[in-house]
Amino acid sequence: MSKPAKVRSAYRCTECGWETTKWVGRCGECQAWGSVAEAAAPTMRATASPVTTPAVPIGQVSVQDSQFRTSGVPELDRVLGGGLVPGAAILLAGEPGGGKSTLLLEVAAQTARVRTRTLYVTGEESASQVRLRADRTGGVHDELFIAAETDLGAVLTHIEQVRPTLLVIDSVQTIGASGIEGVPGGVTQVKEVAAALIRVAKTRNITTVLVGHVTKDGSIAGPRVLEHLVDVVLHFEGDRNSRFRMVRAMKNRFGPVDEVGCFDLSSEGIRAVTDPTGLFVEHHSSQVPGTCVAVTMEGRRPMLAEVQGLVTPSPLERPRRTTSGIDGSRVAMILAVLQQHAGIRLHQHDVFASTVGGARITEPAADLAIAIAIASSTSGLAPPKGIVAMGEIGLAGELRRVRDLPQRLAEAARQGFRMAIVPCEPGAADNSRRQTGRELDGMQVLDVSTVLSALRAAGVAKGDGSGRSPLD
Repeated sequence: MSKPAKVRSAYRCTECGWETTKWVGRCGECQAWGSVAEAAAPTMRATASPVTTPAVPIGQVSVQDSQFRTSGVPELDRVLGGGLVPGAAILLAGEPGGGKSTLLLEVAAQTARVRTRTLYVTGEESASQVRLRADRTGGVHDELFIAAETDLGAVLTHIEQVRPTLLVIDSVQTIGASGIEGVPGGVTQVKEVAAALIRVAKTRNITTVLVGHVTKDGSIAGPRVLEHLVDVVLHFEGDRNSRFRMVRAMKNRFGPVDEVGCFDLSSEGIRAVTDPTGLFVEHHSSQVPGTCVAVTMEGRRPMLAEVQGLVTPSPLERPRRTTSGIDGSRVAMILAVLQQHAGIRLHQHDVFASTVGGARITEPAADLAIAIAIASSTSGLAPPKGIVAMGEIGLAGELRRVRDLPQRLAEAARQGFRMAIVPCEPGAADNSRRQTGRELDGMQVLDVSTVLSALRAAGVAKGDGSGRSPLD
């Protein structure tokens, strides 16, 4: 029998739920100012209690009940590592209006299409509003049940009555539990609601998908413990000005955490994009100065993205440096390297750098493509048609190897590119001056050691003696 609860003074952050024994002005977890307030925290001594199921050797545990089953959306299956796992708790977070509800309604409809019962609980819309979206996307099926509820007790009753195989909660911040302090969406409410739903998912072997809100800085709203409670954390990403959307796995107990799924969001619903490479490359009819194609890795998938640069004389005392889809500090570093090690003077010029199609490039492998695009715009010399470049630029002007280079080159060759400029192996010879490099799947590969050699190989560096590229 437990001893009476003893109340001690504790302080809790109202933003993230972080607790401390003394008051502080700034939260030690989320760094918010003035969010720590006093809260009464009961403590009790734990005693032994009956177990629900006895412990057994791990070899005797059945895995038949935890086999992957397809969600009906191939790109989502790719991110999840094979599909939906019975009893798994999945948290999907993203910007408002990005298409999370549309994606999950499609998943629910595909699950119901194979005669598997699905329960879609909406706390943000009415049932008729969800029905309108289902009519538009072709998601009306007899095994798909809709419930508009914001009370946890009512949601649990629906689960008892419907007994679904897949449960979708849209969203966890709108569900409230009676008897728990705080308002729906608060730290305590979100933690208790999520814990109750996950407990039901584990005991009844129901795949549960929770939709989560995000804060203005893009992190998942609510207590950080929410991400620890679930099995899978997915982020739904996309530019409002583009139809392209990506689902990225941030945590996955059943598969890889470096996978992404690509989708096309339109008025007819959301459609999986199995080959998104062509979305971020502009097809020019002739050679254009200031452009170069990079091969980036989104998870395990190589994707081609075109980088465009524009350099113009500046009337300002401090020239502008504007980027779109590229890290501005990375571009500033590349400009410094070009000035110091390639003799390209840009201190009196405005520099603009962007990607095509709303692509976001974050990895250093695109450094070389950015440098070639800027140097091409400065010199007015266009790189040869059908060229890709990949490599990280160091402060000493050297080029560093990037991961998964064979996969990147294979994807570029599959897309019809005829030439690739890549960093050479440490100690290997620089073949940038040769007319032919090594061949790979019909594509010419030039190994270079410095950024200046790469610019010369691309034919965009003035004063290299010829101004011509090895493909000319």
